Amino acid sequence: YQYLSRYKQKENLDQFTFLPERIEGKERECLACLMEFCGRKDPSWTEISNFTHFLNFQLSKCENSVFCHPVVGREFHGF
Repeated sequence: YQYLSRYKQKENLDQFTFLPERIEGKERECLACLMEFCGRKDPSWTEISNFTHFLNFQLSKCENSVFCHPVVGREFHGF
C-alpha cells in the first residue's frame, strides 16, 4: 500500500524506503487502492491476496537490487 499510494499520487519512488512498522492509511483506503491496481474489475479475496504477494515479492527484489541502491541508482534514474 505504501508504494501504490505514492505511485498514485505521482511521487518519486526512487527516494522512498518501505518501512514495515509504518502504518499508513485506513483499512478501506488500503483495500480500495489494492482493488484499483489489482487489474480485475471485481477481484476475489484470492486474487487480491495473489496480487499483494506477487507485488511484495517484486518490490522486495527491487529494493535489494544493486541497480536501485542510492549510489548506483543515480546512474539509473527511474530504473
